[in-house]
Amino acid sequence: MSSPSDTSPSSASPPGTGPGVERFGYKQELQRSLSFTDLLIYGLIFMVPIAPFGIFGGVFQASGGMVALAYVIGMVAMAFTALSYSQMARAFPMAGSVYTYAGRGISAPVGFLAGWVILLDYVLVPALLYLVASAAMASFIPAVPIWAWLIGFIVLNTVVNYLGIEMTARMNKIMLVAELIVLAIFLVIGLVALAQGKGHGDPFSPLFNSSTFSWPLVFGAVSVAVLSFLGFDGISMLAEESREDSRKLGRSMVYALALAGVLFIVQTWVAALLAPNREELLTKGDPAGTAFYDTAAYAGGHWLSVLTAVATAVAWGFANSLVAQAATSRLLFAMARDRQLPSFLGKVHPKHKVPVNATFLVAAVSLVLGVYMSSREDGITLLGTLVNFGAMTAFLALHVSVVVHYVVRKGSRDWWRHLVAPAIGFLILLYVVINAKVAAQVLGFVWLAIGVIILAGSYMMGRRPTLSAINTEVSE
Repeated sequence: MSSPSDTSPSSASPPGTGPGVERFGYKQELQRSLSFTDLLIYGLIFMVPIAPFGIFGGVFQASGGMVALAYVIGMVAMAFTALSYSQMARAFPMAGSVYTYAGRGISAPVGFLAGWVILLDYVLVPALLYLVASAAMASFIPAVPIWAWLIGFIVLNTVVNYLGIEMTARMNKIMLVAELIVLAIFLVIGLVALAQGKGHGDPFSPLFNSSTFSWPLVFGAVSVAVLSFLGFDGISMLAEESREDSRKLGRSMVYALALAGVLFIVQTWVAALLAPNREELLTKGDPAGTAFYDTAAYAGGHWLSVLTAVATAVAWGFANSLVAQAATSRLLFAMARDRQLPSFLGKVHPKHKVPVNATFLVAAVSLVLGVYMSSREDGITLLGTLVNFGAMTAFLALHVSVVVHYVVRKGSRDWWRHLVAPAIGFLILLYVVINAKVAAQVLGFVWLAIGVIILAGSYMMGRRPTLSAINTEVSE
């Protein structure tokens, strides 16, 4: 079994030599077993094909009923981010996501701060998923408290992730098929209901409504809807477990985002046309989070409401949180390997080839946060806004890293991929961050300030962040 120090650059192959991560001065410890299909399914599961089920009411109110438009803009915004991920994954096919790309594309200190900010997303998102799913299950079976559901989901997912990435990949395929079956059932019944005249308003109103449209309104809704898209970037965390080349790694992110976006737009379009009590939903919102299930009941009966609600609970509490825990553990592993987090998080299980201590830490944090937030009335909302803020802020650093690495450092003249597209993605996300909820902005910047303090402390102690083979990249 390798000790934590064995994962450091000093014990690996000489920088710039060897295949895979060995080119960057690291040892290949994680198991390379994932195909392009595995990566694609992983991204789809992370985003959850039925993700809008759980937040449909909130997006409907925030968008003035133009929920499909919110998802169209959200997909476009994330498409530019996916393109930037694709470019950096080609140059540096390693675990760590934005931490790795900003660290190697700009500088190691910037990479640390980018990794620190996106930790706000990755560390909190499993707790958010567990909490949403546990609350849903407790509403059906009130005899079992939320905290008990939390423990059950966390233990189950931790065991699956502990057994190795191949086990996680197998479970992903099963869960994806199940989610798509439920979605297909809803769409068929929904379309039949529309054909029977149960729809409300103009068929194109979910995409554009002149009486309610305004850009601030729509982008405010996008800041909520974009939660459904978070996850395609998690594919980059599996770079060291993929047996595909770096081009296919980036391509899988783009494909996963496109497929999920189409599914989100179609299902919210149908649901928006069928939603009962539309005026009440627009004025009072959906505090109970049941708007989609009420719509399903209106379209097909109570059984469809139960089916969609249970599917949401299982998808968020097991499938999505399973891959979220896996991605978070890989981020912690990558930062620990570079000695920017405690070295014990860099330990890899000798048999299962997974970052075992990081996996257990994510489970523990999810449990503590989940139980605490379940006691707050605004727990789910607060976690959701913090997750979005952390991800969007880190994505800003990603876009900058593309420009700095390719245009400034490498002298690229591929203006679209390396300058224009990252700039457009940066501006869209900046607008979303500016329009985020004040609470998320305050707590997010407090988290960033803590990261700056830690970085400053490292400098004062003579431990400036460094990365091995910093100028090495995979040739395209």
